[in-house]
Amino acid sequence: MRIQVAQQPEADDLLGRDPLALLIGMLLDQQVPMEWAFTGPHTIAVRLGRDPIAGLDAHEIAAYDPESFAALLAEKPAVHRYPASMAGRVQRLAAYVADHYGGKAEAIWADVADGRELLGRLLALPGFGRQKAQIFLALLGKRLGVRPPGWREAAGPYGEEGVHRSVADVVDAESLAKVRESKREAKRAVRK
Repeated sequence: MRIQVAQQPEADDLLGRDPLALLIGMLLDQQVPMEWAFTGPHTIAVRLGRDPIAGLDAHEIAAYDPESFAALLAEKPAVHRYPASMAGRVQRLAAYVADHYGGKAEAIWADVADGRELLGRLLALPGFGRQKAQIFLALLGKRLGVRPPGWREAAGPYGEEGVHRSVADVVDAESLAKVRESKREAKRAVRK
């Protein structure tokens, strides 16, 4: 299945080809619009001088000088609203993937026995709390066909079919608008 979260063909192509890019996009998806967050991995690849077709390298990102990496994310247009803090988070995530999975993000979900194990692996990632881990698990299941037994249950409400709750439910501009409206409704309900 095709990823269409960034709503920019080159960025979405990278997300669909490179599991590390998708993981970094999910990490960046906070306090900025989804498209901005998920365009970030493509922007990082270009600024690192990498061919986006080749994807990102966890070892390279983890080893990059932290101040230089923060400056790279802060270049206009910035990769995130908080480029310095997110640069550190991206590097910690890349280091974790390099150290625990040999630099291969797809190894996180390659050999899991069930959805609970996959959720546990995602929860162990730096910068991934329960909600982010469940949303990413749902994204893997709904968009990439990563469906170990019990994946929907482990993804919680984000794993449900026919909903528009998160990035896992975005397939085009129309579904992105529905997800945005669903998030607005959820915020209104909390305020009441």
